[in-house]
Amino acid sequence: MRQSIRHVLLLTGGWLSSQFAFSQGLTALPLNDLSAFRQPISANWKTVSDVNATLTKNNAFTTKPGTGILVCQPNGQYGAQYNLLTTLEHGDADLELDFMMAKGANSGVYLQGRYEVQLFDSWGVTTPKASDVGSIYERWDDSKPDGKKGYEGHPARQNAGKAPGLWQHLKISFQAPRFDASGKKTENARFLRVELNGVVLHEDVDVTGPTRSAQFMDEKARGPLMFQGDHGAVAFRNIQYTLFDGTKPRLTDLSYSVYKGQYKNEPSFGGMAPESKGTTPILTAGVNRLPNDFVVQYTGKMHIEQPGEYTFALNTAGGSGQLKINNQPLSKWSDNNHRSKVTLPAGDLPFEATYSKYVEWNKANLQLMVSGPGIRQFMLTPATDDEEVADPILVTAETNTLLRSFMDLPTAKNDRGRNYRVTHGISVGSPEQVHYTYDADNGSIVQVWRGMFLNATPMWENRGDGSSRPMGAVQYLVQKPQLMLARLASAQAAWPADTTNSGFRPKGYALDESGRPTFRYMVGNTAVEDQIRVLPEGHGLRRELTVAQPGTGLYARLVDGQTIEAMPNNMYLVDGKAYYIQLDDAAGSKPLVRNGASGRQELIVPVAGKLTYSILF
Repeated sequence: MRQSIRHVLLLTGGWLSSQFAFSQGLTALPLNDLSAFRQPISANWKTVSDVNATLTKNNAFTTKPGTGILVCQPNGQYGAQYNLLTTLEHGDADLELDFMMAKGANSGVYLQGRYEVQLFDSWGVTTPKASDVGSIYERWDDSKPDGKKGYEGHPARQNAGKAPGLWQHLKISFQAPRFDASGKKTENARFLRVELNGVVLHEDVDVTGPTRSAQFMDEKARGPLMFQGDHGAVAFRNIQYTLFDGTKPRLTDLSYSVYKGQYKNEPSFGGMAPESKGTTPILTAGVNRLPNDFVVQYTGKMHIEQPGEYTFALNTAGGSGQLKINNQPLSKWSDNNHRSKVTLPAGDLPFEATYSKYVEWNKANLQLMVSGPGIRQFMLTPATDDEEVADPILVTAETNTLLRSFMDLPTAKNDRGRNYRVTHGISVGSPEQVHYTYDADNGSIVQVWRGMFLNATPMWENRGDGSSRPMGAVQYLVQKPQLMLARLASAQAAWPADTTNSGFRPKGYALDESGRPTFRYMVGNTAVEDQIRVLPEGHGLRRELTVAQPGTGLYARLVDGQTIEAMPNNMYLVDGKAYYIQLDDAAGSKPLVRNGASGRQELIVPVAGKLTYSILF
C-alpha cells in the first residue's frame, strides 16, 4: 500500500468563496406540456411520467405516458431544427435541473442558445475531455487545419457523472456577455460556477464566443435556454431557474466614527468622543489605523431599487458586529459571521454598520454580501485576497490506497443533531477513480464515489478532528450504518439496530498483491470474508461475501433506501434511480424487497455460503 499525499494551493478560498451560494426560490419551468418552448417543436421531444434506460443498448429509453419529464429520442438525423428552445429568454441566470443519459448518448444544455455545458455518457471515464459530461464544450473554426478546428474547450476537473439510466443533478451559475451603448461587447460570457452531482467542475470560466453547434453564432445580452435534440437520447426534469436582472443595492453618504476600546458586547458610546471620524466612498475596515481594540461605526443610506426580501451576510473578522437597515437590527450583536433576511421597501433607507475588533491575532477585515430580488449574491465591500487559508491536504489514489479516518455521514444525525460519525472508517481508493468507505464496526459499505479520492485537511490541519472527506460525486448507501449480515428469526423480523447480541467481531483485513483489501469478521461462530473490487471500466464495485458454515437464518441486507424498484435480471434501482444494485450470484437464494424501519425499504437475501452483487453508479 502506498499513499500519495500532496499539498496544493486553493484556487479560491476564504470567507468569500466559502459563502458562494446558488440562488434560492427558483422558478420552475413547467413540464405539464411543451408550451414553455418555442414552436415548431420536433417530434423528437415529448413529455412523459417515467423513463428508464438499459445498460446494454445505445440510445434506448422506455417511457410511460404522462407529464413532468421531458424526453428526447432522436430519429438519427442531425440539424438545429431538432433542438428545443425555451420561450423564456435570460441574461445573468442560475439554472438547476436533473438529467438522465441513455447508454452512449450525447446532448447538451446551451445558455442563451450559445454556450454549451456538455451532457454525455461518460460512465467510467478517468480523464475528462471537453466532450465529457459537465465540461464546457469547445468552440469551432472550420478554417483552421485538422486537429485544431476545435479550441477553447474546458474539460471538467473530474468525472462526476453517473451511469446511464440514473438521474443526475446539474447546477449552473451564468453571467451573460456585457455590451456598451453602441452594442460593442465589453465583457465575455462567463460560467461563474458549474456543479455536477454536488461536485464543483468549473469556477469563473471565460467564454469568448458561442461554442460548437450553438443555435446562434452572434452574441447578445439575452437569449433562450436550449436543449440539444439531435445527438442522443436524454431526459430532463425539475428544470428551475433564477433570472438576475435587478439593480444592485448601493451605499451613499457614508460616514464613520472610530472609538478606542475593547467592546465584546454591543457598545453604547453615550457622549464619548470618537478617536477619529470622516467620510468614505466605500464600506471598509481600512478607515481605521488602530490594529486592535476599536469600534468603527458607519452610517449612511442604502439605495434599494426593487422592494422585496434581501439577504445580508456580514463578516467581522476578529470581533463582533451588527447591521441595521431602515432602522431595523438585522440580528443581535454577533461574533464574526451572521446571515439575515429582511423585507425592504424601495428608496434611500437609513444604513448603519458597527464593527468591533478585539481579537489580537486576527487582521481587521469587514465584509458584507447581499442578494435579493433579481440580484445575484455580490460583495458590497471591496474584495480582499490577503485572508490566510490553509493549503488543502489531498490524498490521491494513483495506486490502490487505504486511509483510516473518521467519516461524517449527512444522511443521519447523532444525539446532538450533528452528522453521524463513522469512527472506524476505512476509505479505499483505486486508480480507476472508484472509491468506497467501509465501516469496520458493522461490516458495511456506507458510501461510494467516483472522481478524486480524499480531502484529509480536517484530519491533519493543525490539531485536526480525525475526519476526511470524499472529493468526488458521493452516493450514500445507508441512512445510518447497520450490520451487513444478521441472523433473523424470519424473513419479516426487524433488522438489528446495532451490534448488541449479534456476535459481530471484526478481524481486520488482508491485502492482495495489488494492495486491495479483503475484510474479515465473525458473526457468532460464522467466519466471513468480504471482498470488494472495482468493476471493469470503472463502472462500480463488485462485492463477494464468502461465509463459512452460515447455518440457518443468516441474511444479508444489500441496501436500504426510500424506494427499491425491481428491474429485469435481478437488477434493482434504488432511491428514485440514484444507483443500481445487481444481484450476480445468490447461490439459489431468492431476494426479498420488504418494508424496513422509518418507512424505508430493504433488499435482503438469505446467505447460503457465497453471495456476489454489484453496485453500479
